[in-house]
Amino acid sequence: MTGTGASASREAARWIYGGVWRIVVGWLRVPETPPELPVGPREQADAFGPADAFLRYLKLWFWIVALIVDVALVVLWFVLLIVEWWVALLVLPLAVLLIVVPDVIIYVALHLRFDTTWYVMTERSLRIRRGVWIIREMTVTFENVQNLKVHQGPVQRLYGVSSLLVETAGGSSSTEGHSKGLDVGNQAVIEGIANARELRDRILGRLRMVQSAGLGDEAEDAAAGWSPEHVAALREIRDAVRGLPGRVS
Repeated sequence: MTGTGASASREAARWIYGGVWRIVVGWLRVPETPPELPVGPREQADAFGPADAFLRYLKLWFWIVALIVDVALVVLWFVLLIVEWWVALLVLPLAVLLIVVPDVIIYVALHLRFDTTWYVMTERSLRIRRGVWIIREMTVTFENVQNLKVHQGPVQRLYGVSSLLVETAGGSSSTEGHSKGLDVGNQAVIEGIANARELRDRILGRLRMVQSAGLGDEAEDAAAGWSPEHVAALREIRDAVRGLPGRVS
């Protein structure tokens, strides 16, 4: 019976949030699909969001803070009840609103934050988008990445999520709109993912491919979609042509 009641409660909460989501999307014109990135003929864009455990991680901190604040408000109301009972009864509706309304708003905001966060990655770049009232987008090209760091606190470790910090050179990332909250000191944050180390290794692999392409015409060939094997073969042909008699290097 308890399990059935809990399941019904979750379904009701999901139904209510679904209605809120539809209103917010329609009213604020929040994009429902992930952002797009240009891809080459043999490329594929991978779109993903935070892990489900990240939402539970956010809710944990929400419930901790909400419990502290709500208990403090209840204690203050009981103190007022002892001192001036009629004043306490008079402000009771306001006290209930102060306890319930902010909790509901923050709870919905956590879900909206989770559902509007997108990460899109191609062979050459990464795009991050998040936000409801203000939608922020940031694009980082891998050739400008200077460092990658995985950050995981003890509570994040408990939930199996972590953040990947992508540090870029100054002025290396292009932004659409206000980028505050996405990058701090030329730093993009991919938060709440379960495979941060795997993603770090993928980006490092693609970064090495970009760096191995070299400069000049070879870099242009790599940007056009040439693989490292193609570039190596072209280099061999170039060296062979330069070694022909009468050929000026």
